[in-house]
Amino acid sequence: MLLSIVVPCYNEQEALPYFYKEICRVAEEMKASHGADFEFIFVDDGSKDNTLAIARQLHGQDARVRYISFSRNFGKEAGILAGLEAAKGDYVAMMDADLQDPPALLPQMLDALLNEDYDCAATRRTDRKGEPPIRSFFARMFYKIINKMSDADIVDGARDYRLMRRRMVDAILALPEYNRFSKGIFGWVGFKTKWLEYVNVERVAGETKWSFWKLFLYSLEGIVAFTTAPLALASLMGIAFCALAFVMIVFIIVRTLLFGDPTSGWPSLVCIIFLCSGVQLFCMGVLGQYLAKTYMEVKRRPVYIVRETEADAEA
Repeated sequence: MLLSIVVPCYNEQEALPYFYKEICRVAEEMKASHGADFEFIFVDDGSKDNTLAIARQLHGQDARVRYISFSRNFGKEAGILAGLEAAKGDYVAMMDADLQDPPALLPQMLDALLNEDYDCAATRRTDRKGEPPIRSFFARMFYKIINKMSDADIVDGARDYRLMRRRMVDAILALPEYNRFSKGIFGWVGFKTKWLEYVNVERVAGETKWSFWKLFLYSLEGIVAFTTAPLALASLMGIAFCALAFVMIVFIIVRTLLFGDPTSGWPSLVCIIFLCSGVQLFCMGVLGQYLAKTYMEVKRRPVYIVRETEADAEA
């Protein structure tokens, strides 16, 4: 029984040694308790620090360690895809290198797959301790909105940290899309998932790479990737404003017939023009988002480009 541990890394030179020490400790325990072998796949997403050098060093001292280094920064989604494609295990886990995804949960996750009828053991945080309140608020709102809009089951507080059977991994890899949103893909492919809850854990070292703006753009990526509801919303807004315009025309005609045609009212007219123009631009922006994603899909560019792997170091 081989477990593949996929770890996307971007500028994680400070956290990587701590992570390696902890995952090795858990691997030794699971070797004794479950007879499980491990491989650790570190995906260097174009880091600008010594992340790649540390991965090379770890591979030199531990044959279980593999690494993939991108030619530039392609994003975490590309790192997840590359790791899943490289994984050889019967079971594949994904986790971050900052130890916010506790490796100590792996035995419990594996037990759920071995002893219960589950294809995936996933994790979710029960709180957001340590996060700015405004960020937590918008995160909760995102989960509420996307679950109402799409068919994908995305659990509030869900992490990318999960352990999957090979058949679920193969199903995920069968989706060839360029614009990837893994949380949505996990829910879309289905399979029975057991959720394990844990209290939020602070980073062991280093700083988060996710600013509020990056998270906002990532949320837009998820909404556009898994629902066409914004397009329907734009259409409904267009119908609503057409109906409002018709009512206003009738009102103006009736008022003119009864009270004449006063010339006052230009401020309200300007406000109406600005409102209608804003709605039009909003609808065009929604349409533009879908056109942009379609444009990127039809270009068929690779999701990532590999610069180096452990095989190159051995050659």
